[in-house]
Amino acid sequence: MNFAAQSLDAFLDRELRLVIVEVMETRGSTPRETGAIMLVSPTDLHGTIGGGQLEYMAIDNARSLLAGVGGAVTMDIPLGPDIGQCCGGRVLIGFRICDDAARSDLRKQIEARRNDFPEVWLFGAGHVGRALTDALLLLPVKTYVVETRETELAQLSAGAHHRLAAMPEAVIEEVAPGSAVIILTHDHALDFLIAKEALARDDLAYIGMIGSKTKRATFSSWAGKEGLGSAALSRLVLPIGGTAVDDKRPAVIAALAVAEIVTALAHYRVSFES
Repeated sequence: MNFAAQSLDAFLDRELRLVIVEVMETRGSTPRETGAIMLVSPTDLHGTIGGGQLEYMAIDNARSLLAGVGGAVTMDIPLGPDIGQCCGGRVLIGFRICDDAARSDLRKQIEARRNDFPEVWLFGAGHVGRALTDALLLLPVKTYVVETRETELAQLSAGAHHRLAAMPEAVIEEVAPGSAVIILTHDHALDFLIAKEALARDDLAYIGMIGSKTKRATFSSWAGKEGLGSAALSRLVLPIGGTAVDDKRPAVIAALAVAEIVTALAHYRVSFES
C-alpha cells in the first residue's frame, strides 16, 4: 500500500460505502505491484492501481458492485492494445465490499504499514526545511523536524513530528538505523556539529547537508581536524539536491533532495534485507 496517510484517515471517516480494489497477481510488465490497493466510493476514490484504461475499468466495476447492478469479484486484464495500454503484462484484480470487518482490517494494515515507514530527520525548519517537510508528508516516511527556534517550528505544516532542542546534535543518537538525516540549520557551525555526530554512525541510509562546494570544502577542512576520515566524508551529500539544476528556490531544492532521499532509503532497505 502506498497512501498519503493524512488524507486517507479523512477519506475512510467520510466514505461509508467502499469497495477495496486490490492487485492480486501480476505477470510481465505492469503499472503497479501485487498488493497495490485503491478504494472506490460511489463518487470518489483514494489511491491508484496504475491509471489508464485499466483503472477506469476497475472503477466502473467497483461502482457496479456498490450499486448492486452486477460487477465481478475478480478481473483478469491483459494490458495490450485492446484496452489502449502498451505495458504488455497482465493483471488480476480483486474486488471486495468494505464492510465493518474489512474496514477494521484495512485500518490495521495501514497502521502496521505506517509503523514500518523509514524515518527522515530534518535538522532545521527554515525555508528549505519547511519545503522539504511539505514534500515528505506526501510520501511513505515518518518525518521529524528538529529546531532550536520555536518560532520556526510553529510555521511547519501539521503531520510532521516537531522537536525543540537546544543541542540538536545530541538528538542524532535517537535516530533509528536506516534513517535519512538532512542538515539545514541557520548556523554553519551547528550544521557541522550535527554532521559530525551523524557521520560517526555507519547505519544511516542518507546524510545530507544544504550548502555549496565552498561549504563542503570548509566542512572537509574542519572535519579533518576533528578526526573524521575520507571514508566518513564520502557518505555526506553536500549540497543536497546536486548541482545539475541551478535553481535555489526552496521548493526546487526540496524536490531534488527528496528524489535523492527516497532512492537512498530504498537502496538501504534492499541491501539490509539481502
